[in-house]
Amino acid sequence: MVVRGRPSGRLRDCAGTARRRLHEGGLGPAPVLLALAVIWAVFQALNANFLSPRNLSVLSVDIVGTGLVAVGVVFVLLIGEIDLSVGSLAGLSGALFATLNVNHGMPEGLAVLVAVAVGGAAGALHGFVFTKTGVPAFVVTLAGLLTWNGLMLYLLGTEGSIGFSGDGLVAMLTSRHFTTAGATYGLAALATAAYLGVSLHDRGRRAAAGMPCRPAAEVWGRTALLAVAAFAAAYALARFEGLPLALLVFLAVLVASDLLLRRTTYGRQVHALGGGAEAALRAGVNVARVRVSVFLVSGTLAAAGGLFVASRLTSATPVAGSGMLLINAIAAAVIGGTSLFGGRGSTWSALLGVLIIQSIASGMALLGVQPSVQFMITGGVLLIAVVFDALARRTVAARGRA
Repeated sequence: MVVRGRPSGRLRDCAGTARRRLHEGGLGPAPVLLALAVIWAVFQALNANFLSPRNLSVLSVDIVGTGLVAVGVVFVLLIGEIDLSVGSLAGLSGALFATLNVNHGMPEGLAVLVAVAVGGAAGALHGFVFTKTGVPAFVVTLAGLLTWNGLMLYLLGTEGSIGFSGDGLVAMLTSRHFTTAGATYGLAALATAAYLGVSLHDRGRRAAAGMPCRPAAEVWGRTALLAVAAFAAAYALARFEGLPLALLVFLAVLVASDLLLRRTTYGRQVHALGGGAEAALRAGVNVARVRVSVFLVSGTLAAAGGLFVASRLTSATPVAGSGMLLINAIAAAVIGGTSLFGGRGSTWSALLGVLIIQSIASGMALLGVQPSVQFMITGGVLLIAVVFDALARRTVAARGRA
């Protein structure tokens, strides 16, 4: 029996959970999702083409290059460090691929593997130098930014760009679409079912162990929201050209990296290191190995992201290695909810953050607004995200949880 004027038990549980999370310093992705909804609503009101199937399909491909770089940045931010070399490594990857494939006749598949491997090796080198010498990661990766940017320009030569086949493997990364409705709606159904299954499994395990767990109503509510978003996206994509291969690859990377960070010993070590190197060392974490590994991941994903940027242009140009790619990748990770202070965040932050940044860019382009205004708006959004991050950390510290 429910007493009139009082919330039900389930409502009290949900309200209590929200208050507890607010006191602990965050509400998860809710503020970011709200900001994204507001941005979409404003641009749709200003231009009816913003949420058209065509524009949403283009948006879903445009986010992938920067998004992959941002996923790598998340790994580095989680240990409380920063990687300034990712933009240059992305540009170097495209230039190296084009040089090997076009100028030296190397098969596309092998050239792709070499380009990605070089990015990973460069990232590992940054991590090794940072770990063994004690030079701040900021300085090490700044040196990497200059070095790899110079190498990219050297490979591109005096012409400044190298075009490659518009029908090849790399070009297909952003031009290929799965046009059947079954692929688009099937992915939405699979994502919803997988999320529900994992959430209920986790809730059951935590409840059986006597640990705090999400109320069942919250699990079903989150699943319903995911289903609405997933099937709405599937409907929009199916009305244009179908499911983009680029988006499928990006989602696969997000899922794999999220599982790695949340459900493996390695992921727990990364988060532990973000809480403090001394504490992680005392807990038995191999600090040197983890540090090198996160920079390796960052370099590898930066190289992969660079190939998607080059694929969009069907050429290797200095654009991929420009400072804007670096700024957007770091901004995407932070705006999406990854803390600059380490220890808090997820790879899904990259998706949310890059959606906000690219949505602003897309909306501004439709409205014919100058890029300078876009930079100012993106900078303002980034500042707000950093301020919230700092306030959340201060709230946790005040409650004795830092």
